[in-house]
Amino acid sequence: MDPLSQAKRVLEIEAAAIADLIPRLNDNFIQAVEMLYACKGRVVFTGMGKSGHIARKLAATFASTGTPAFYLDPAEGVHGDLGMVVRGDILVAISNSGETDEIINLLPSLKRFGVKLIAMVGNTASTLAKTSEVILDVSVKEEACPLGLAPTASTTAALALGDALAVALLEKRGFGAEDFARIHPQGSLGKKLILQVSDLMHAGAEIPRVSLNTIMKDVIFEISDKKLGVTTVLDAEGKLAGIITDGDLRRAMEKNRDMLDHRAEVYMTKNPKFITKNELAVKALEIMESFKITSLVVLDAGQRPEGIIHLHDILKAGIV
Repeated sequence: MDPLSQAKRVLEIEAAAIADLIPRLNDNFIQAVEMLYACKGRVVFTGMGKSGHIARKLAATFASTGTPAFYLDPAEGVHGDLGMVVRGDILVAISNSGETDEIINLLPSLKRFGVKLIAMVGNTASTLAKTSEVILDVSVKEEACPLGLAPTASTTAALALGDALAVALLEKRGFGAEDFARIHPQGSLGKKLILQVSDLMHAGAEIPRVSLNTIMKDVIFEISDKKLGVTTVLDAEGKLAGIITDGDLRRAMEKNRDMLDHRAEVYMTKNPKFITKNELAVKALEIMESFKITSLVVLDAGQRPEGIIHLHDILKAGIV
């Protein structure tokens, strides 16, 4: 069989393995969700070999969607790692045969700890299944491996059903985008939902400031010194009267070569776009993109500048 035909065959078999799980969803799945939702401890995933890799992935998925979880290597478990498991935890054991020695050897100790067991098995009559409070059938008609030996469709089915559990729990907990962001603070989504303008803005002495009467020669020095490509223009009360940008300077010089001795008031942009420091940084980005500008003045309640946020600050933070 040529490689493309073989690839199509593998995908068809694995897709069918997942589709075959749908009619098997029943009260056992609901019971598993309710048990996991009520768990006062952690969800402990275990599996050996390829099933162990699936268990690791599912532990990570559960933890990242609001359900405390970790992976326990069953072989290491009987040599001390069972100390990580405490009363109130729930064990989710993944085994296609349901007879994996390393997992079966864990069961007596776990029962003494009072740990409840959910089995994701390909054999519902197995030792693991019989010992469990809830059985989830992840059996497959065939493996995608042409030898029928390497776990392929069976691990895909276990992964898919585990993801279904995670999503069902996520919904039941009311776990939303903001919750996701709190435990993914370095991800792009997390930064979009957490970082505020105050986290990225230039404040204090970094804010470029000139008065209405400042001559344009000194305006250029202020813009150059603060390196933000813009300066605020303040009235006698320290309130924002306008801004002058690099672009404003270029356009002014094109029209009037003698503009250096004029006052800032003549060339400033009145009523510039602004934002407050408690807004999300992504909101500042939206304003910049909408009006094709690269910086925003951050104003307090009295219309006085308390910062400048620049497009480069947002890009550097990794929000986009």
